[in-house]
Amino acid sequence: MQIPDALPFPFEFQLPRSALVIIDMQRDFVEPGGFGESLGNDVSLLRAIIPSCQQVLAAWREAGGLVVHTREAHAPDLSDCPPAKRQRGNPALRIGDPGPMGRILVAGEPGNAIIPELAPRPDEIALDKPGKGAFHATPLHALLQQAGVSHLVFMGVTTEVCVQTSMREANDRGYECLLLEDCTESYFPQFKAAAVEMLRAQGAIVGWTATSAQLLRALAGA
Repeated sequence: MQIPDALPFPFEFQLPRSALVIIDMQRDFVEPGGFGESLGNDVSLLRAIIPSCQQVLAAWREAGGLVVHTREAHAPDLSDCPPAKRQRGNPALRIGDPGPMGRILVAGEPGNAIIPELAPRPDEIALDKPGKGAFHATPLHALLQQAGVSHLVFMGVTTEVCVQTSMREANDRGYECLLLEDCTESYFPQFKAAAVEMLRAQGAIVGWTATSAQLLRALAGA
């Protein structure tokens, strides 16, 4: 299977050896009234990608592909949240503090759940990750290796933080990575643009980029 118009050059993959990785599409980041909006961010930017993400997820499921969902989440006692992470950001609203949708970035809290539009199915992988990257302190690499996965298709938020970090971690572990440009977003459009350019620079130094339409055509053609 190939996406001939991917950048910087065609991306080839086999569905049985590929996984769709959806990064941190959580209520606190994406929904009005959540943690992201409480920090002054415009969540409508992130919500704009939901329809494209839904289309890709539906097509990927129909094709029988492996799906991975991640949530940035910490234990209730914050034992997995180092001070270097908790003490960053807005001092009035830190990780673990009570927020608009429960304690901020704490596993099991209402705001930590994945949005209903992209909710995981029981047979899909759903991981809590205590870091920005999907591989740090999670069993993701072992699960992908067990499934024989060599190629990853990424979407989710935010592009320059958790998505980019996860792609770089994946690249270091030998995975071939594709980012769907209209299925990822940032609160800061200029940050997304820069991250996309960095990821595919110098001959796909971290990975490839394409649009959801290009991926859907490849799936339909298969």
